[in-house]
Amino acid sequence: MSKDKKNKELISIIVPCYNEEDVVETCHAAIAEVIDPLGFDFEIIYINDGSRDKTEDLLNALHKNDKRTRIIHLSRNFGKEAAMTAGIDHAKGDAVIILDADLQDPPDLIPEMIRMWQEKNADVVYGQRLQREGETWFKRKSAHAFYKIINFISAVDIPLNTGDFRLMNRRAVDALTQLREHHRFMKGLFAWIGYKQIALQYDRAPRVAGTTKWNYVQLWHLALEGITGFSMTPLRIAGFCGLLISLFAFAFGIFIILQTLISGDRVPGYPSLMVMISFLSGIQLLTIGILGEYIGRIFGETKNRPLYFIEKTLD
Repeated sequence: MSKDKKNKELISIIVPCYNEEDVVETCHAAIAEVIDPLGFDFEIIYINDGSRDKTEDLLNALHKNDKRTRIIHLSRNFGKEAAMTAGIDHAKGDAVIILDADLQDPPDLIPEMIRMWQEKNADVVYGQRLQREGETWFKRKSAHAFYKIINFISAVDIPLNTGDFRLMNRRAVDALTQLREHHRFMKGLFAWIGYKQIALQYDRAPRVAGTTKWNYVQLWHLALEGITGFSMTPLRIAGFCGLLISLFAFAFGIFIILQTLISGDRVPGYPSLMVMISFLSGIQLLTIGILGEYIGRIFGETKNRPLYFIEKTLD
């Protein structure tokens, strides 16, 4: 590909930020160092997702010093999924790259992503982690188990050990912007659109500074978004369990009636009765909880609220 053609192509880099004052300047310097010699036109879109520290001031300063930057300040913290969506909605590039500000996903891979996009005619080049340094054993194992489970119960194949770090061409971006559900699990949406997607494997480094904004409660909620957003299997399991228990209860009732008629014995079993009542009550509450998760998401979608609001932009 000639250099003249390269210069006509614009690549957007999206960096969602929430309380990233410790890393945002380092992140920008690392991105600039990588993209400066590439010969493409770039725009770097930082989405300030309602940060409460100095992130806003630092991003405004970056915009003054580097005109390739575009800053989107959201009106409050809407969450990373909404912040990424805001960046994707406003990206103008022929290709869009999503990158975390903590530099766990290295900007050094951007040239290789671009090469794979062009030479292999890929619609999506997603980063696939071989090693996950800086994460606890429990987090690594639970993440691996989650992807195994969701791929088992869902019709959408979500690649293992992938995050949000990826390059998407304009066709994939345009498809993604049509998906406006409020309860968003972006890794599932990235996979759901289909098209030609290829992996770029790498070792994920620890954060360069600061602390993760994802605690286990937030990760649990994200996992629920993924499961309820891409599978009806929990509802089917609940229905199947209800059917089995009903059949068992019917058969056991017939047995008790026959036993009483034949032998005339009273039904003793107070302890077993209490155990059975407790068991059935637990199953009922679990089923109601599963139904509640789905109904709650239906309720959220019916309100048709915008995914985010923008306080101001710096272009």
